[in-house]
Amino acid sequence: MAGRGSVRASGNFNANQDAEILYKAMKGLGTDEDSIMKLLTSRSNSQRQQIKAAYKTLHGKDLVGDLQGELGGTFETLVVALMTPPILYDVTSLRNAIKGAGTDEKVLIEILSSRTAQQIKDITAAYRQEFDAELEEDVTGDTSGHFRRLLVILLQASRQQGVQEGNIEADAQTLFSAGEKNYGTDEDQFITILGNRSTEHLRRVFAAYMKLAGYEMEESIQRETSGGLRDLLLAVVKCARSVPAYFAETLYYSMKGAGTDDQTLIRVMVSRSEVDMLDIRADYRRLFAKSLHSAIQVYTEYLSLSLHSAIQVYTEYLSLSQYSAIQVYTEYLSLSQYSAIQVQWGKKVFSQPPIVQVLPLKKMREACNFHHRYTSTMTDKMRRKKSRKSHCRIFN
Repeated sequence: MAGRGSVRASGNFNANQDAEILYKAMKGLGTDEDSIMKLLTSRSNSQRQQIKAAYKTLHGKDLVGDLQGELGGTFETLVVALMTPPILYDVTSLRNAIKGAGTDEKVLIEILSSRTAQQIKDITAAYRQEFDAELEEDVTGDTSGHFRRLLVILLQASRQQGVQEGNIEADAQTLFSAGEKNYGTDEDQFITILGNRSTEHLRRVFAAYMKLAGYEMEESIQRETSGGLRDLLLAVVKCARSVPAYFAETLYYSMKGAGTDDQTLIRVMVSRSEVDMLDIRADYRRLFAKSLHSAIQVYTEYLSLSLHSAIQVYTEYLSLSQYSAIQVYTEYLSLSQYSAIQVQWGKKVFSQPPIVQVLPLKKMREACNFHHRYTSTMTDKMRRKKSRKSHCRIFN
């Protein structure tokens, strides 16, 4: 199926007019965030680059810099992502994943397993130009073992073309012998076949493997491998089957449970919005029996993304008991199970970043007032779904 993006170029496009709209949205006291978001999401990335150039010509200022000065939190992150050319966005994401504190393997896996061969080549070239460094060298310097080897293979962007009819059964047998058939796992065979065969060929191999082993390829990878290698192999297999389905699953888990992942949600929505978002939406409904639109709407209403994203959670609930602190936290998140939260009580901080922060509470009444202001931003539908019992009962 051909890729279908949800964001398309505007038919009546005028870069100068759009630049003026953005300038007025940021001029004076306050910022018209709704106007900014409405305009940017109704223009293609190419048109946004023209708007950025027109803004510079008309006002002698950098549009992205002005937006960053007016916005904050995850809303700022989203807008900056929208204003970045696609290849440069991937390049910057990879650079941050490698050069930040530790290595964000999730970003490396997501980008290198899902992009086309030409996109990988463009990313490598842009990385060299932008940072005067080789992406492969930076990746190998920050990773190790079988995980590093498969990443390097993917960076070569040299998969075989087409289906090798004579090798389908042999590849399936090799994978079976490398894992399920024998004691121990020959990771090298998994890496060689999954990293070098074409996606069309791999889909045929997966079908043959299922007949031979009685397991789907993903099941065997889950049992036979672990850590970063397992996650990368699974991503390669899922992308070989269907890139939109892979991203539908990625979006689902970015919004699931207490460990919500704003960065992944933003990265996927922005990078796929002009590529295959309509296909991702269809796969999301097929896989999870709900619409992606409603899932994001529920998620961002509880997050209050454009209003409260700058508020960071601080979990010293002063005199509250452990049970009460979990109770408040889970009601804000609308979690069905308190056990979903992992709490490090020794440090008095949550191990995953919570959604809503009540800044250090000096008075219990202030917390009640915050709650009322927060819930007033919810839609009637969401308000009906929340418990009728007020959070304030624990402050009485």
